[in-house]
Amino acid sequence: MLLAIDAGNTNVVVGVYDGPRRVHLWRAATIRERTADEYAALVTQWLAIEGVDRGAIADVAIATVVPRTLRDLRVFAEHIFHCTALVIGDDGVELGIRVLMDRPAEVGADRLVNAVGAHMVHQGPLIVVDFGTATTFDVIDGDGNYRGGIISPGINLSLDALATATAKLPRIAVEAPPYVIGRDTVGAMQSGIYWGYVGLIDGILGRIRAEFGAPMKAIATGGLAPLFGSATKSIDLVDPDITLRGLVEVYRRNRGSKA
Repeated sequence: MLLAIDAGNTNVVVGVYDGPRRVHLWRAATIRERTADEYAALVTQWLAIEGVDRGAIADVAIATVVPRTLRDLRVFAEHIFHCTALVIGDDGVELGIRVLMDRPAEVGADRLVNAVGAHMVHQGPLIVVDFGTATTFDVIDGDGNYRGGIISPGINLSLDALATATAKLPRIAVEAPPYVIGRDTVGAMQSGIYWGYVGLIDGILGRIRAEFGAPMKAIATGGLAPLFGSATKSIDLVDPDITLRGLVEVYRRNRGSKA
């Protein structure tokens, strides 16, 4: 079996895969100072709770946009599972797609595996909207190649900025408000964040489609995708498994039958 790790700026998502089939999934907050020993304690506890023998894990695959976590994740894989992890972005790791950017090395590992994972199931052309720490829009052409995209501030980042930069505005949860016109401060903030992001999503997706010049399906993923997927006119469906699916597929393309 394969242990697949997606380490983002907000969360670390860990999945156990038996071939293409996901067996277990866990999520923890990203802590940049977390050591290899702490990853070991966390993951081995998860495996034990689910009754998975850690000896059944034959290999590890990692996608991370947090450079500080990578060394400890590599050491964790070596010490606990006695393997050299496959890492997206390492020399010799083939994605199986072309990255048609001016500076391909700058594209985040999560966005690359999103392109692979989305095209596997949904074909193309596609736009993947990933609701993470940043809200990203990734454009994948009909051949599965990564064509570029857009990065905008994430929803929780915007909420943090409102609360931090103002004297009287509180921290609030993200949820769909009952009214567009807020009837108190919290209602006004919820409406601004929620409907503001709905407008941002619809506006950006419309402009991408117009510039690309062909019909494109928009797929939402990430923690807040279900909240916004049904509220916009432009998102076609929500697929929560794109990122790890893509990571597992890149592993298969490089190491195939090992796990």
